[in-house]
Amino acid sequence: MAEAVTDPTTAPTSPPGPHGAGAPVRPWPALWALCLGFFMILVDSTIVFVATPAIMDSLHTGVNSVVWVTSAYLLAYAVPLLVTGRLGDRVGPKALYLAGLTLFTASSLWCGLTGSIAMLILARVFQGLGASMMTPQTMAVITRIFPATRRGQAMGVWGAVAGAASLFGPIAGGVLVDNLGWEWIFFVNVPVGVVAFALAWRLVPSLETHVHTFDLRGVGLSAVGMFLLVFGIQEGQSWNWSAGIWAMIAAGAAVLAVFVRWQRRNTGEPLVPLTLFRDRNFTLANVAITTVGFAIIALSFPIMLYAQEVLGLSPTRAALLMVPTSVLSGVLAPFVGKLSDQYHPRWIAGIGLSALPASLLWLAAVMRPHAAIWTLLLPIALLGVANGFMWSPISTTVTRNLPMSQAGAGSGVYNTTRQVGAVLGSAAIGVMMQSRLSAELPGLHGRSFVTGAAGQPLPEAVQHGFAAAMAQATVLPALVALLGLVAVLCFARPGHLRRDVREPAGSAPVPA
Repeated sequence: MAEAVTDPTTAPTSPPGPHGAGAPVRPWPALWALCLGFFMILVDSTIVFVATPAIMDSLHTGVNSVVWVTSAYLLAYAVPLLVTGRLGDRVGPKALYLAGLTLFTASSLWCGLTGSIAMLILARVFQGLGASMMTPQTMAVITRIFPATRRGQAMGVWGAVAGAASLFGPIAGGVLVDNLGWEWIFFVNVPVGVVAFALAWRLVPSLETHVHTFDLRGVGLSAVGMFLLVFGIQEGQSWNWSAGIWAMIAAGAAVLAVFVRWQRRNTGEPLVPLTLFRDRNFTLANVAITTVGFAIIALSFPIMLYAQEVLGLSPTRAALLMVPTSVLSGVLAPFVGKLSDQYHPRWIAGIGLSALPASLLWLAAVMRPHAAIWTLLLPIALLGVANGFMWSPISTTVTRNLPMSQAGAGSGVYNTTRQVGAVLGSAAIGVMMQSRLSAELPGLHGRSFVTGAAGQPLPEAVQHGFAAAMAQATVLPALVALLGLVAVLCFARPGHLRRDVREPAGSAPVPA
Protein backbone atom coordinates (compact mmCIF):
# COMPACT_ATOMS: atom_id res chain seq x y z
CA MET A 1 0.00 0.00 0.00
CA ALA A 2 1.35 3.44 -0.86
CA GLU A 3 2.30 5.77 1.96
CA ALA A 4 0.06 8.74 2.52
CA VAL A 5 1.38 12.12 1.50
CA THR A 6 1.19 14.79 4.15
CA ASP A 7 1.91 18.45 4.12
CA PRO A 8 5.64 18.76 4.85
CA THR A 9 4.99 21.73 7.11
CA THR A 10 2.59 19.74 9.28
CA ALA A 11 3.99 18.16 12.45
CA PRO A 12 3.60 14.38 12.46
CA THR A 13 1.78 12.64 15.25
CA SER A 14 2.42 9.40 17.07
CA PRO A 15 0.13 6.41 17.54
CA PRO A 16 -1.13 5.56 21.01
CA GLY A 17 1.72 5.07 23.44
CA PRO A 18 3.55 6.95 26.17
CA HIS A 19 2.83 10.22 24.40
CA GLY A 20 -0.90 9.62 24.20
CA ALA A 21 -2.99 8.96 21.15
CA GLY A 22 -2.16 11.32 18.33
CA ALA A 23 0.24 13.35 20.45
CA PRO A 24 2.25 15.79 18.28
CA VAL A 25 5.85 14.74 17.75
CA ARG A 26 8.57 17.23 18.63
CA PRO A 27 11.26 16.28 16.11
CA TRP A 28 14.22 18.25 17.45
CA PRO A 29 14.06 17.08 21.10
CA ALA A 30 13.67 13.52 19.79
CA LEU A 31 16.72 13.96 17.56
CA TRP A 32 18.93 15.24 20.41
CA ALA A 33 17.82 12.36 22.63
CA LEU A 34 18.82 9.85 19.93
CA CYS A 35 22.12 11.58 19.23
CA LEU A 36 23.28 11.18 22.82
CA GLY A 37 23.10 7.39 22.63
CA PHE A 38 24.44 7.35 19.06
CA PHE A 39 27.45 9.45 20.09
CA MET A 40 28.20 7.08 22.96
CA ILE A 41 28.28 3.93 20.84
CA LEU A 42 30.46 5.48 18.14
CA VAL A 43 32.95 6.81 20.71
CA ASP A 44 33.36 3.23 21.93
CA SER A 45 34.53 2.19 18.45
CA THR A 46 37.79 4.14 18.93
CA ILE A 47 38.16 4.94 22.64
CA VAL A 48 39.93 1.65 23.45
CA PHE A 49 42.92 2.40 21.16
CA VAL A 50 44.52 4.79 23.67
CA ALA A 51 43.81 2.46 26.61
CA THR A 52 45.45 -0.60 25.04
CA PRO A 53 48.78 -0.43 26.98
CA ALA A 54 46.97 0.13 30.28
CA ILE A 55 44.64 -2.84 29.67
CA MET A 56 47.60 -5.07 28.81
CA ASP A 57 49.37 -4.11 32.01
CA SER A 58 46.31 -4.40 34.26
CA LEU A 59 45.01 -7.73 32.90
CA HIS A 60 48.49 -9.22 32.28
CA THR A 61 47.83 -10.02 28.63
CA GLY A 62 49.57 -9.58 25.28
CA VAL A 63 48.92 -7.61 22.13
CA ASN A 64 47.21 -10.47 20.28
CA SER A 65 44.61 -10.82 23.04
CA VAL A 66 43.97 -7.14 23.66
CA VAL A 67 43.41 -6.50 19.94
CA TRP A 68 40.23 -8.55 20.34
CA VAL A 69 38.84 -5.96 22.78
CA THR A 70 38.25 -3.76 19.73
CA SER A 71 37.80 -6.51 17.15
CA ALA A 72 35.02 -8.23 19.10
CA TYR A 73 33.11 -4.96 19.43
CA LEU A 74 33.41 -4.08 15.74
CA LEU A 75 32.42 -7.56 14.61
CA ALA A 76 29.37 -7.74 16.87
CA TYR A 77 28.46 -4.21 15.76
CA ALA A 78 28.81 -4.69 12.00
CA VAL A 79 27.51 -8.21 11.36
CA PRO A 80 23.86 -7.85 12.59
CA LEU A 81 23.16 -4.38 11.13
CA LEU A 82 21.15 -5.66 8.15
CA VAL A 83 18.96 -7.67 10.50
CA THR A 84 18.49 -4.99 13.18
CA GLY A 85 17.60 -2.39 10.58
CA ARG A 86 14.78 -4.58 9.27
CA LEU A 87 13.74 -5.61 12.78
CA GLY A 88 13.21 -1.95 13.67
CA ASP A 89 10.57 -1.68 10.94
CA ARG A 90 8.75 -4.63 12.44
CA VAL A 91 8.81 -4.02 16.22
CA GLY A 92 9.23 -0.24 16.13
CA PRO A 93 12.46 1.78 16.07
CA LYS A 94 11.95 3.24 19.55
CA ALA A 95 11.47 -0.16 21.20
CA LEU A 96 14.55 -1.66 19.56
CA TYR A 97 16.64 1.46 20.27
CA LEU A 98 15.77 1.34 23.99
CA ALA A 99 16.49 -2.41 24.15
CA GLY A 100 19.86 -1.88 22.50
CA LEU A 101 20.69 1.04 24.78
CA THR A 102 19.89 -1.06 27.85
CA LEU A 103 22.13 -3.89 26.61
CA PHE A 104 24.92 -1.47 25.73
CA THR A 105 24.84 0.31 29.10
CA ALA A 106 24.75 -2.93 31.13
CA SER A 107 27.61 -4.34 29.05
CA SER A 108 29.66 -1.18 29.68
CA LEU A 109 29.36 -1.74 33.43
CA TRP A 110 30.38 -5.37 32.88
CA CYS A 111 33.46 -4.23 30.88
CA GLY A 112 34.65 -1.94 33.69
CA LEU A 113 34.15 -4.56 36.42
CA THR A 114 35.76 -7.50 34.62
CA GLY A 115 39.02 -8.91 35.90
CA SER A 116 40.16 -10.98 32.91
CA ILE A 117 40.78 -10.38 29.24
CA ALA A 118 38.39 -13.20 28.25
CA MET A 119 35.49 -11.64 30.16
CA LEU A 120 36.32 -8.19 28.77
CA ILE A 121 36.18 -9.52 25.20
CA LEU A 122 32.87 -11.27 25.90
CA ALA A 123 31.41 -8.11 27.42
CA ARG A 124 32.52 -6.15 24.36
CA VAL A 125 30.60 -8.61 22.15
CA PHE A 126 27.39 -7.72 24.01
CA GLN A 127 28.28 -4.03 23.77
CA GLY A 128 28.58 -4.40 20.00
CA LEU A 129 25.24 -6.19 19.78
CA GLY A 130 23.60 -3.35 21.70
CA ALA A 131 25.18 -0.81 19.35
CA SER A 132 23.97 -2.72 16.28
CA MET A 133 20.39 -2.58 17.64
CA MET A 134 20.58 1.19 18.18
CA THR A 135 22.35 2.60 15.13
CA PRO A 136 19.85 1.90 12.29
CA GLN A 137 16.97 3.17 14.44
CA THR A 138 18.43 6.68 14.73
CA MET A 139 18.35 7.22 10.96
CA ALA A 140 14.98 5.50 10.60
CA VAL A 141 13.36 7.79 13.20
CA ILE A 142 14.87 10.92 11.61
CA THR A 143 13.59 9.83 8.19
CA ARG A 144 10.06 9.34 9.58
CA ILE A 145 9.61 12.38 11.85
CA PHE A 146 11.22 15.09 9.69
CA PRO A 147 9.69 16.17 6.36
CA ALA A 148 11.98 16.04 3.34
CA THR A 149 12.33 19.82 3.27
CA ARG A 150 13.87 19.83 6.79
CA ARG A 151 15.55 16.44 6.86
CA GLY A 152 18.92 17.74 5.68
CA GLN A 153 19.28 19.95 8.74
CA ALA A 154 18.43 17.02 11.00
CA MET A 155 20.83 14.70 9.20
CA GLY A 156 23.45 17.44 9.52
CA VAL A 157 23.28 17.11 13.28
CA TRP A 158 23.28 13.32 13.04
CA GLY A 159 26.25 13.39 10.67
CA ALA A 160 28.20 15.81 12.85
CA VAL A 161 27.71 13.45 15.77
CA ALA A 162 28.95 10.51 13.68
CA GLY A 163 32.02 12.38 12.49
CA ALA A 164 32.90 13.99 15.82
CA ALA A 165 32.45 10.76 17.78
CA SER A 166 35.02 8.90 15.68
CA LEU A 167 37.58 11.59 16.42
CA PHE A 168 36.53 12.31 20.01
CA GLY A 169 37.09 8.71 21.13
CA PRO A 170 40.90 8.89 21.37
CA ILE A 171 40.70 12.27 23.16
CA ALA A 172 38.27 10.98 25.77
CA GLY A 173 40.26 7.76 26.12
CA GLY A 174 43.52 9.58 26.75
CA VAL A 175 42.05 11.88 29.39
CA LEU A 176 40.23 9.10 31.25
CA VAL A 177 43.13 6.64 31.18
CA ASP A 178 45.67 9.25 32.28
CA ASN A 179 43.55 10.47 35.19
CA LEU A 180 41.17 7.71 36.34
CA GLY A 181 42.25 4.39 34.81
CA TRP A 182 41.22 2.31 31.82
CA GLU A 183 38.04 1.03 33.52
CA TRP A 184 36.54 4.51 33.30
CA ILE A 185 36.37 4.46 29.50
CA PHE A 186 33.53 1.98 30.15
CA PHE A 187 32.16 3.25 33.49
CA VAL A 188 31.49 6.68 31.98
CA ASN A 189 28.90 5.06 29.69
CA VAL A 190 26.70 4.04 32.60
CA PRO A 191 25.42 7.48 33.74
CA VAL A 192 25.34 8.66 30.12
CA GLY A 193 23.34 5.57 29.14
CA VAL A 194 20.83 6.09 31.96
CA VAL A 195 20.28 9.72 30.92
CA ALA A 196 20.04 8.73 27.24
CA PHE A 197 17.43 6.08 28.08
CA ALA A 198 15.30 8.52 30.09
CA LEU A 199 15.45 11.14 27.33
CA ALA A 200 14.64 8.65 24.57
CA TRP A 201 11.73 7.16 26.56
CA ARG A 202 10.27 10.62 27.09
CA LEU A 203 11.06 12.38 23.81
CA VAL A 204 11.26 9.80 21.00
CA PRO A 205 7.83 8.96 19.57
CA SER A 206 6.46 5.43 19.26
CA LEU A 207 6.04 5.31 15.50
CA GLU A 208 3.81 3.08 13.43
CA THR A 209 5.20 -0.40 12.84
CA HIS A 210 5.05 -2.30 9.55
CA VAL A 211 4.14 -5.96 9.35
CA HIS A 212 7.03 -7.91 7.82
CA THR A 213 7.62 -11.59 7.32
CA PHE A 214 11.15 -12.36 8.43
CA ASP A 215 13.51 -13.80 5.83
CA LEU A 216 15.23 -16.41 8.02
CA ARG A 217 17.34 -17.79 5.19
CA GLY A 218 18.45 -14.27 4.34
CA VAL A 219 19.29 -13.61 8.01
CA GLY A 220 21.48 -16.71 8.15
CA LEU A 221 23.27 -16.04 4.86
CA SER A 222 23.90 -12.37 5.65
CA ALA A 223 25.19 -13.13 9.16
CA VAL A 224 27.58 -15.87 7.99
CA GLY A 225 28.79 -13.89 4.96
CA MET A 226 29.31 -10.67 6.92
CA PHE A 227 31.12 -12.49 9.73
CA LEU A 228 33.55 -14.26 7.39
CA LEU A 229 34.22 -11.13 5.35
CA VAL A 230 34.59 -8.68 8.26
CA PHE A 231 36.60 -11.10 10.40
CA GLY A 232 38.97 -11.90 7.54
CA ILE A 233 39.58 -8.25 6.69
CA GLN A 234 39.89 -7.16 10.30
CA GLU A 235 42.26 -9.93 11.41
CA GLY A 236 44.26 -10.28 8.19
CA GLN A 237 47.19 -8.24 9.47
CA SER A 238 47.38 -10.23 12.72
CA TRP A 239 47.57 -13.48 10.74
CA ASN A 240 50.06 -12.08 8.20
CA TRP A 241 47.45 -12.42 5.43
CA SER A 242 47.82 -16.19 5.39
CA ALA A 243 46.10 -18.48 2.90
CA GLY A 244 43.46 -19.26 5.54
CA ILE A 245 42.56 -15.57 5.88
CA TRP A 246 42.22 -15.16 2.12
CA ALA A 247 40.08 -18.30 1.99
CA MET A 248 37.85 -16.84 4.71
CA ILE A 249 37.47 -13.54 2.83
CA ALA A 250 36.68 -15.40 -0.42
CA ALA A 251 34.15 -17.61 1.40
CA GLY A 252 32.50 -14.54 2.91
CA ALA A 253 32.23 -12.90 -0.52
CA ALA A 254 30.79 -16.12 -1.98
CA VAL A 255 28.18 -16.44 0.77
CA LEU A 256 27.18 -12.81 0.30
CA ALA A 257 26.84 -13.44 -3.43
CA VAL A 258 24.47 -16.32 -2.61
CA PHE A 259 22.64 -13.95 -0.24
CA VAL A 260 22.16 -11.39 -3.02
CA ARG A 261 20.91 -14.10 -5.39
CA TRP A 262 18.45 -15.28 -2.75
CA GLN A 263 17.22 -11.74 -2.19
CA ARG A 264 16.54 -11.47 -5.93
CA ARG A 265 14.70 -14.80 -6.11
CA ASN A 266 12.74 -14.45 -2.85
CA THR A 267 9.10 -14.06 -3.88
CA GLY A 268 8.08 -13.16 -0.31
CA GLU A 269 9.68 -10.30 1.58
CA PRO A 270 13.49 -10.26 1.37
CA LEU A 271 15.70 -9.00 4.20
CA VAL A 272 17.24 -6.39 1.88
CA PRO A 273 14.80 -5.36 -0.86
CA LEU A 274 17.04 -5.00 -3.92
CA THR A 275 14.56 -2.46 -5.24
CA LEU A 276 16.29 -0.03 -2.86
CA PHE A 277 19.21 0.04 -5.28
CA ARG A 278 17.01 1.13 -8.15
CA ASP A 279 17.22 4.55 -6.55
CA ARG A 280 20.42 5.97 -8.00
CA ASN A 281 21.04 8.23 -5.04
CA PHE A 282 20.65 5.37 -2.54
CA THR A 283 23.32 3.34 -4.35
CA LEU A 284 25.74 6.24 -4.78
CA ALA A 285 25.31 7.41 -1.18
CA ASN A 286 26.25 3.92 0.03
CA VAL A 287 29.37 4.01 -2.12
CA ALA A 288 30.25 7.45 -0.75
CA ILE A 289 29.74 6.56 2.91
CA THR A 290 31.90 3.44 2.49
CA THR A 291 34.80 5.64 1.38
CA VAL A 292 34.13 8.11 4.20
CA GLY A 293 34.08 5.33 6.79
CA PHE A 294 37.33 3.99 5.33
CA ALA A 295 39.08 7.37 5.36
CA ILE A 296 37.96 8.58 8.80
CA ILE A 297 39.17 5.42 10.55
CA ALA A 298 42.33 5.05 8.45
CA LEU A 299 43.61 8.60 8.86
CA SER A 300 43.76 8.41 12.67
CA PHE A 301 46.43 5.68 12.84
CA PRO A 302 49.36 7.33 10.99
CA ILE A 303 48.60 10.75 12.45
CA MET A 304 48.53 9.48 16.05
CA LEU A 305 51.68 7.38 15.60
CA TYR A 306 53.53 10.29 14.01
CA ALA A 307 52.50 12.66 16.79
CA GLN A 308 53.65 10.30 19.55
CA GLU A 309 56.67 8.58 18.02
CA VAL A 310 58.17 11.49 16.05
CA LEU A 311 56.98 14.61 17.89
CA GLY A 312 57.07 12.93 21.31
CA LEU A 313 53.55 13.95 22.35
CA SER A 314 51.72 12.04 25.08
CA PRO A 315 48.59 10.10 24.05
CA THR A 316 46.35 12.85 25.39
CA ARG A 317 48.28 15.68 23.72
CA ALA A 318 48.39 13.74 20.46
CA ALA A 319 44.64 13.19 20.56
CA LEU A 320 44.07 16.89 21.25
CA LEU A 321 45.51 17.66 17.82
CA MET A 322 42.12 16.60 16.45
CA VAL A 323 40.16 19.20 18.46
CA PRO A 324 39.95 21.67 15.51
CA THR A 325 38.31 18.94 13.43
CA SER A 326 35.67 18.20 16.07
CA VAL A 327 34.93 21.87 16.76
CA LEU A 328 34.65 22.93 13.13
CA SER A 329 32.51 19.97 12.11
CA GLY A 330 30.16 20.66 15.02
CA VAL A 331 29.88 24.37 14.18
CA LEU A 332 29.34 23.79 10.47
CA ALA A 333 26.86 20.91 10.72
CA PRO A 334 23.63 22.91 11.33
CA PHE A 335 24.41 25.34 8.50
CA VAL A 336 25.37 22.58 6.11
CA GLY A 337 22.18 20.74 7.02
CA LYS A 338 20.09 23.74 5.98
CA LEU A 339 22.02 23.97 2.72
CA SER A 340 21.33 20.27 2.10
CA ASP A 341 17.61 21.02 2.19
CA GLN A 342 17.92 23.87 -0.31
CA TYR A 343 20.62 22.94 -2.81
CA HIS A 344 21.66 19.94 -4.87
CA PRO A 345 23.48 17.49 -2.54
CA ARG A 346 26.21 16.84 -5.09
CA TRP A 347 27.64 20.32 -4.53
CA ILE A 348 27.38 20.26 -0.73
CA ALA A 349 28.86 16.77 -0.39
CA GLY A 350 31.34 17.60 -3.14
CA ILE A 351 32.84 20.37 -1.01
CA GLY A 352 33.39 17.92 1.85
CA LEU A 353 34.81 15.13 -0.28
CA SER A 354 37.12 17.59 -2.02
CA ALA A 355 38.37 19.03 1.27
CA LEU A 356 38.98 15.56 2.74
CA PRO A 357 41.72 14.39 0.33
CA ALA A 358 43.11 17.95 0.18
CA SER A 359 43.54 18.04 3.96
CA LEU A 360 45.18 14.59 4.04
CA LEU A 361 47.61 15.38 1.21
CA TRP A 362 48.43 18.67 2.98
CA LEU A 363 49.10 16.74 6.19
CA ALA A 364 51.33 14.28 4.34
CA ALA A 365 53.38 17.22 3.04
CA VAL A 366 54.04 18.69 6.52
CA MET A 367 54.51 15.48 8.57
CA ARG A 368 58.24 15.93 9.16
CA PRO A 369 60.49 15.62 12.23
CA HIS A 370 60.39 18.75 14.42
CA ALA A 371 57.35 20.13 12.55
CA ALA A 372 55.71 23.07 14.31
CA ILE A 373 52.32 22.17 15.78
CA TRP A 374 50.58 25.02 13.97
CA THR A 375 51.61 23.59 10.59
CA LEU A 376 49.67 20.45 11.48
CA LEU A 377 46.65 22.28 12.89
CA LEU A 378 45.91 24.06 9.59
CA PRO A 379 45.26 20.89 7.52
CA ILE A 380 43.54 19.33 10.55
CA ALA A 381 41.19 22.34 10.57
CA LEU A 382 40.48 21.74 6.86
CA LEU A 383 39.67 18.16 7.82
CA GLY A 384 37.00 19.63 10.14
CA VAL A 385 35.53 21.53 7.19
CA ALA A 386 35.44 18.27 5.23
CA ASN A 387 33.75 16.50 8.12
CA GLY A 388 31.14 19.23 8.41
CA PHE A 389 30.22 19.08 4.73
CA MET A 390 30.22 15.31 4.16
CA TRP A 391 27.88 13.61 6.58
CA SER A 392 24.67 15.60 6.24
CA PRO A 393 24.15 15.57 2.45
CA ILE A 394 25.17 11.91 2.13
CA SER A 395 23.00 10.77 5.07
CA THR A 396 20.03 12.80 3.85
CA THR A 397 20.30 11.65 0.27
CA VAL A 398 20.46 7.93 1.05
CA THR A 399 16.96 7.72 2.57
CA ARG A 400 15.17 10.73 1.07
CA ASN A 401 13.33 8.78 -1.63
CA LEU A 402 12.62 5.59 0.34
CA PRO A 403 9.07 4.62 1.37
CA MET A 404 8.59 4.70 5.13
CA SER A 405 8.07 0.93 5.33
CA GLN A 406 11.66 0.51 4.11
CA ALA A 407 13.31 3.21 6.22
CA GLY A 408 14.80 0.67 8.62
CA ALA A 409 16.06 -1.62 5.85
CA GLY A 410 17.66 1.30 4.03
CA SER A 411 19.24 2.57 7.23
CA GLY A 412 20.56 -0.92 7.98
CA VAL A 413 22.23 -1.17 4.56
CA TYR A 414 23.70 2.33 4.89
CA ASN A 415 25.16 1.73 8.35
CA THR A 416 26.48 -1.67 7.28
CA THR A 417 28.38 -0.20 4.35
CA ARG A 418 29.75 2.57 6.59
CA GLN A 419 30.94 0.04 9.14
CA VAL A 420 32.45 -2.27 6.50
CA GLY A 421 34.27 0.77 5.11
CA ALA A 422 35.69 1.45 8.58
CA VAL A 423 36.88 -2.17 8.92
CA LEU A 424 38.46 -2.00 5.47
CA GLY A 425 40.18 1.25 6.41
CA SER A 426 41.53 -0.20 9.65
CA ALA A 427 42.94 -3.27 7.88
CA ALA A 428 44.30 -1.44 4.83
CA ILE A 429 46.09 1.30 6.75
CA GLY A 430 47.88 -1.33 8.85
CA VAL A 431 49.19 -3.01 5.71
CA MET A 432 50.14 0.35 4.20
CA MET A 433 52.02 1.53 7.28
CA GLN A 434 53.96 -1.73 7.56
CA SER A 435 54.82 -1.60 3.86
CA ARG A 436 56.09 1.97 4.01
CA LEU A 437 58.06 1.34 7.22
CA SER A 438 59.79 -1.60 5.54
CA ALA A 439 60.63 0.61 2.57
CA GLU A 440 61.82 3.64 4.55
CA LEU A 441 63.62 1.75 7.35
CA PRO A 442 64.66 -1.55 5.76
CA GLY A 443 67.47 -2.21 8.21
CA LEU A 444 65.10 -2.59 11.15
CA HIS A 445 63.13 -5.49 9.62
CA GLY A 446 59.71 -4.59 10.97
CA ARG A 447 60.73 -4.30 14.63
CA SER A 448 58.39 -2.42 16.97
CA PHE A 449 59.02 1.32 17.09
CA VAL A 450 56.96 2.06 20.19
CA THR A 451 59.27 3.58 22.80
CA GLY A 452 56.98 2.88 25.76
CA ALA A 453 57.74 6.28 27.31
CA ALA A 454 55.12 8.99 26.88
CA GLY A 455 56.55 12.26 25.64
CA GLN A 456 59.78 10.65 24.34
CA PRO A 457 60.29 10.65 20.56
CA LEU A 458 62.10 7.98 18.60
CA PRO A 459 65.87 8.19 18.18
CA GLU A 460 66.90 10.88 15.70
CA ALA A 461 68.35 8.26 13.34
CA VAL A 462 64.93 6.76 12.55
CA GLN A 463 62.67 9.82 12.88
CA HIS A 464 62.95 10.85 9.23
CA GLY A 465 62.17 7.39 7.91
CA PHE A 466 59.29 6.88 10.34
CA ALA A 467 57.76 10.29 9.56
CA ALA A 468 58.07 9.64 5.81
CA ALA A 469 56.35 6.26 6.18
CA MET A 470 53.44 7.76 8.14
CA ALA A 471 53.09 10.60 5.62
CA GLN A 472 52.99 8.16 2.72
CA ALA A 473 50.39 6.01 4.52
CA THR A 474 48.17 9.09 4.88
CA VAL A 475 47.91 9.27 1.09
CA LEU A 476 45.88 6.02 1.03
CA PRO A 477 42.69 7.39 2.68
CA ALA A 478 43.06 10.50 0.49
CA LEU A 479 42.94 8.38 -2.68
CA VAL A 480 39.95 6.37 -1.40
CA ALA A 481 38.12 9.63 -0.60
CA LEU A 482 38.47 10.64 -4.25
CA LEU A 483 36.28 7.64 -5.17
CA GLY A 484 33.64 9.03 -2.80
CA LEU A 485 33.92 12.40 -4.52
CA VAL A 486 33.15 10.79 -7.88
CA ALA A 487 30.11 9.07 -6.36
CA VAL A 488 28.57 12.22 -4.88
CA LEU A 489 29.16 14.23 -8.04
CA CYS A 490 26.89 11.70 -9.79
CA PHE A 491 23.94 12.31 -7.40
CA ALA A 492 20.63 12.98 -9.14
CA ARG A 493 18.63 16.04 -8.13
CA PRO A 494 16.27 15.07 -5.25
CA GLY A 495 12.54 15.18 -5.95
CA HIS A 496 11.77 17.93 -3.42
CA LEU A 497 14.12 20.30 -5.32
CA ARG A 498 12.47 19.71 -8.70
CA ARG A 499 9.95 22.31 -9.72
CA ASP A 500 7.85 19.81 -11.62
CA VAL A 501 7.74 17.06 -8.97
CA ARG A 502 5.94 17.07 -5.64
CA GLU A 503 7.63 15.66 -2.57
CA PRO A 504 7.76 11.84 -2.96
CA ALA A 505 5.22 9.87 -1.00
CA GLY A 506 7.98 8.05 0.83
CA SER A 507 9.50 11.28 2.06
CA ALA A 508 6.58 12.59 4.06
CA PRO A 509 6.26 12.04 7.81
CA VAL A 510 4.04 9.14 8.84
CA PRO A 511 0.69 10.36 10.11
CA ALA A 512 -1.11 8.88 13.09
